[in-house]
Amino acid sequence: MDVADLAQDNDFTEAALHAHNTGLHRRSGPSAYRCEECGDAIPEARRQAEPGTDLCVECKTTLEHLAKRGLR
Repeated sequence: MDVADLAQDNDFTEAALHAHNTGLHRRSGPSAYRCEECGDAIPEARRQAEPGTDLCVECKTTLEHLAKRGLR
């Protein structure tokens, strides 16, 4: 294995980590009834539309905005 192979592996790992952190992967399983950030109820429509969600729309939007700016 040479340096080029390590760089390719690292690029893939970084891309996979980025996809995971930005929520590009599809979650599954039961959704939370309450938002983990603010504690507000998560509407049933959201819970059905995005299985495995644990954030309300407002908190998810805010966290995505902060992540884009590198603040979280």
